[in-house]
Amino acid sequence: MATFRAVVAVLLLAGSASGAEQQASAFHWELPAWLPPPLVPADNPMSEAKVELGRRLFYDRRLSGDGSMACATCHQQAKAFTDGRTRPAGISGEIHPRNAMALTNVAYLPVLTWANPLITRLEQQALLPLFGETPVEMGMAGREGEMFARLAVEPRYPALFKVAFPERNGSITLETVTKALAAFQRTLISARSPYDRYRYSGEPAAISESAKRGEGLFFSERLECFHCHGGFNFTDSLVHSRKPFAEFGFHNTGLYNLDGRGAYPSDNTGLIEHTGRPEDMGRFRTPSLRNVALTAPYMHDGSIASLREVVAHYAAGGRTVPSGPFAGHGSRSPLRSPFLPGFRLSEQEITDLLAFLESLTDTEFVQEPRFRDPWP
Repeated sequence: MATFRAVVAVLLLAGSASGAEQQASAFHWELPAWLPPPLVPADNPMSEAKVELGRRLFYDRRLSGDGSMACATCHQQAKAFTDGRTRPAGISGEIHPRNAMALTNVAYLPVLTWANPLITRLEQQALLPLFGETPVEMGMAGREGEMFARLAVEPRYPALFKVAFPERNGSITLETVTKALAAFQRTLISARSPYDRYRYSGEPAAISESAKRGEGLFFSERLECFHCHGGFNFTDSLVHSRKPFAEFGFHNTGLYNLDGRGAYPSDNTGLIEHTGRPEDMGRFRTPSLRNVALTAPYMHDGSIASLREVVAHYAAGGRTVPSGPFAGHGSRSPLRSPFLPGFRLSEQEITDLLAFLESLTDTEFVQEPRFRDPWP
């Protein structure tokens, strides 16, 4: 089967389910009633002080080797915490092989990169851009002490760390930095789009008639979109405080077929990099579609420029690259997901489907003051 699905116990993520729910309920999430609180690791309970510290760290360029990049460089609020580029570049100019993932509702995701099923916690994920060397992103590998010293001389930080981590006496360490960053990212919750108001808040006029027709198409067996992009977060990768087990899905969407047997470009082969299983070639984690109209370009490598082109890709059941080093017929890949049957749409149906996808844009989220750059 072309769909890789895994179920992992909450114990792997954050202790017992009951303990996780207690942690979640102790923090005021400002969520609508229909949305369950995120799961919170038992060793990193939420607090307002920790979130504020994490926000400052998220926007602080002192976390990069040459002071030119912050986390927010590749995760910009106005773009639903993406960067609008095909693929980002690190401080050395090295181009990352993958598109910057959106951080919208990242607290509900049980796996946190495009293709590594082992990265399950935000505290863990923060280490990759900070210290990763393949590729170099923020370039702090081997320079941890220098990073801590930079933070220590900022007048605001000693007090912020002390209030956020009284049990650590305010120490500035890898543990406290990554835990604060994770706490802030868990608050990046989007749940007030026009579609949310229509579907969950009883506002029938919140979306257009065209978007309502598009919703019908999206959730139809004819298009099959909902199989991978279902639930309140529009992805089949989901965990939260009321869910006893996490689920995550990786799929081959027929984007490449270099050799007629489903091969992907050698620097971007997907889940197979971690499992070694031939059937995992080209499988990548399903992203959420929340705020998707703001997160172009699309796919794991940013190789599709617009939502209209994404619809065309799925309508064809896979992408045809006519020439060049990536030439091939993705729709003929033996590794392509069974949820890509291909379909035909009229021009009006395409318009309706795009209207539905655009109704997932939460303008309050991308303008929310709590998520903005706090530095003067």
